[in-house]
Amino acid sequence: MKDLRISLVQTHLQWEDIAGNLQQLEAKLQSIPIGTHIVVLPEMFSTGFSMQPERLAETMQGNTILWMKKMAESKKCIITGSLIIQENDCYYNRLIWMLPNGQMGFYDKRHCFAYAGEDKHYTPGNKRLIASVNGWKINVQICYDLRFPVWARQQANNPPEYDVLIYVANWPEKRIHAWKSLLIARAIENQCYVIGVNRIGNDGNGIAHSGDSMAINPLGEILWHEANKEAIGDVTLSSDFLNEVRSRFPFLADADKFSIHA
Repeated sequence: MKDLRISLVQTHLQWEDIAGNLQQLEAKLQSIPIGTHIVVLPEMFSTGFSMQPERLAETMQGNTILWMKKMAESKKCIITGSLIIQENDCYYNRLIWMLPNGQMGFYDKRHCFAYAGEDKHYTPGNKRLIASVNGWKINVQICYDLRFPVWARQQANNPPEYDVLIYVANWPEKRIHAWKSLLIARAIENQCYVIGVNRIGNDGNGIAHSGDSMAINPLGEILWHEANKEAIGDVTLSSDFLNEVRSRFPFLADADKFSIHA
């Protein structure tokens, strides 16, 4: 594996304003450095964490998907983040993994946040997405999924199932200690890099978000962290360091075997 460069976009989101969010994000992405492999946007980056999918949902041929294709091609990198998608009669909080050539994968949020009523409006997914970039395997998940370690847990495989775990989020400031603690825990227990990208600012329900986006190495050490302001974090993940950690501390080989029944 070659080293992997990731840009974390921590931003305020305009409430339920798709055009406004795409415009401001496009301006921010102009500063992404050449050579970045992956750009990570927050959860529901085009609307904020809205429970109004009937008004805001797009299709897989909609304007936001077309925008992601344009930006991925323009920046010559992968663009990822989640948005509200309608498919048949269901609504999904769907993470899109958009490649520069216009091909894409997607992941539907498994754990809908019942505390905010997400389970009343959105259909949960039942499959993980593990993407491949330059020899790296990357597991992508969404916000509330972070509270459920089994969904992210590495199997006792050799080699491990994945090398990087990405979470995109609208995680409230009042529970930010859990966000930061669990991101570090996921890195340590899965011996992987973890990227967490969260929004800042108040949403349309008056809920405050501090960001606290983070990049964490397989030992649980913080490589980048920013709070309470818009920021773009550019981090380089070292394949040599990852391999050294896994070689020196072969803890995954001792893990419990299990299966998930979604």
